Amino acid sequence: MTSSGKQRRCLLIRQADGTYQLTIEESALPEPAEREVLVRVRAASLNRRDVYIIRGQYPMQPRPKLVPLSDGAGEVVGCGSAVTRFKVGDRVAACFFQRWIGGRPSADTHSSALGGQLDGMLSEYVCLSEGGLVSAPEGYSFEEAATLPCAAVTAWNGLVTRGRMQPGDHILILGTGGVAIFGLQFAAAAGGRPIVITSSDAKFARVKQLGAASTINYSKIPQWSDAVRAATGGVGAHQILEVGGLGTLQQSLASLAAGGHIALIGGLAGFGGDIPAMALLHANATASGIYVGSRANFQAMNAFIERHRIRPVIDRVFEFEDAAAAYEHVEAGRHFGKVVIRLR
Repeated sequence: MTSSGKQRRCLLIRQADGTYQLTIEESALPEPAEREVLVRVRAASLNRRDVYIIRGQYPMQPRPKLVPLSDGAGEVVGCGSAVTRFKVGDRVAACFFQRWIGGRPSADTHSSALGGQLDGMLSEYVCLSEGGLVSAPEGYSFEEAATLPCAAVTAWNGLVTRGRMQPGDHILILGTGGVAIFGLQFAAAAGGRPIVITSSDAKFARVKQLGAASTINYSKIPQWSDAVRAATGGVGAHQILEVGGLGTLQQSLASLAAGGHIALIGGLAGFGGDIPAMALLHANATASGIYVGSRANFQAMNAFIERHRIRPVIDRVFEFEDAAAAYEHVEAGRHFGKVVIRLR
């Protein structure tokens, strides 16, 4: 702990126009309650959600003043008197939803999201409920562990928990951001046949190294659903990680195989889009809304990660003082994998 009893944390403060300003402040070191754990945060990572929040574009309105970022990892430096799950020195990662332990989400699950309704992880120290943490995968650095809570769990639930991915499935991955790259890695490890669409030929070699069976450049092939059909011998994609939203949903649905599953995740190309019920009925297909997942999902995913020795792909690591530049890097959309902020 700091000798002054102070900690540094980043704060988002809402402006009159609905956007947020990022600032760094000092505050008193938090004290854990009886079932809380004090974590010295060593790394945090950004998601597209964080850009939407700072720009005032996130559909679920966050608090007017909060510590940002849902994703972070560090070491336990203090425990409340009733804590049983962790001890000082343990390496941990935070759960996106602090009160979604397992099973179905409850009516108040959304109110327990870090970096939205609750203060998040871009702080030197945080106090969290012992139930809202998991052990970091064996051998992971803090930077690697910090990439997992949102993007990795989202990809896991889209493909495994809800999608029930099977070996040999054709799996369509949109882009090369955090969810997409984790989805590619999980699909390849499970024996799937990933198809990655991106606008950059330069990224093709990298996604193939990670297990992509085929690639499609959507800037050169605007009607890429036809190319997906061609790449799968006319079958279509059994699993789709639909991170685009309004701008890509119709082509994703046109790419879907009979009996397939589409995981509705994000809004990179705008939130919204119509789901044609008759098209799903005719194909005996399913669509699932995926909003991250539970602690149990996180733990199941970590077991898979350790078994298959999957390592996160980190595009770039920024220092705490350069948090604003990390936001700008994610907003530019040219990253490959995850963007991390290191807290020393």
